[in-house]
Amino acid sequence: MPISPIYQRVLLKLSGEVLLDNSQFGIEPQSLTHLAKNIQAVTNLGVQLGLVIGGGNIFRGINLTSSGVARVAADQMGMLATVINGLAVQNALQKIAIDTRVMSAFQIDTVCERYNQRDAVEHLKAGRVVIFVAGTGNPFFTTDSAASLRAVEIGADLMIKATKVDGVYASDPKLDPTAKRFNRLNYNKVVELGLGVMDTTAIVISRDNNLPLRVLDMEQPDALVDVINGKDIGTLIDNS
Repeated sequence: MPISPIYQRVLLKLSGEVLLDNSQFGIEPQSLTHLAKNIQAVTNLGVQLGLVIGGGNIFRGINLTSSGVARVAADQMGMLATVINGLAVQNALQKIAIDTRVMSAFQIDTVCERYNQRDAVEHLKAGRVVIFVAGTGNPFFTTDSAASLRAVEIGADLMIKATKVDGVYASDPKLDPTAKRFNRLNYNKVVELGLGVMDTTAIVISRDNNLPLRVLDMEQPDALVDVINGKDIGTLIDNS
């Protein structure tokens, strides 16, 4: 008997590094194909899926701001990097017949749609994957904040932050093998302990709108499907 997903609308937050493989820069076709297949497995469940992806595989503004480039300009370049990633993911999904829309926080009509909450929801209801790019459209805000904001705006049942670590730890498990892993956390505890799950703005948006967040290892086989079907993996963060 098939398992029914317990979530109907999900926002998936990814770092740009998910598109890297062995290289240090750019987009690896193999990684892009792997991501597309993971997304396909989710859409095959009938789940409505929104996606926010960072741009760190192409550009990191902090590298320039430390050299004297204005923060606003650096952040705008970073937002453009997310557009490139969004278009790449859209192309990979369309190759496997997944209807996809890219929606930008600022106007670039010849490339993709301008973000509008009502249109985004209509795309999701029609079964399209929606990729939200260009962050919030404003400097000084990260793609973490954009992910929380978009998740709340589209009425997502869950936000998933996919990483290369199997949950949230008290300290970096790569540096401290004895670091404690949390199965469940309260949003206020995340802020209190200063855990680097997402930036504080993203955490507060999620907390104040009762949006549950699941942090998991993207490389774990079937991780996305398992979570959407109700399996308790990674770390769940909510207001309980």
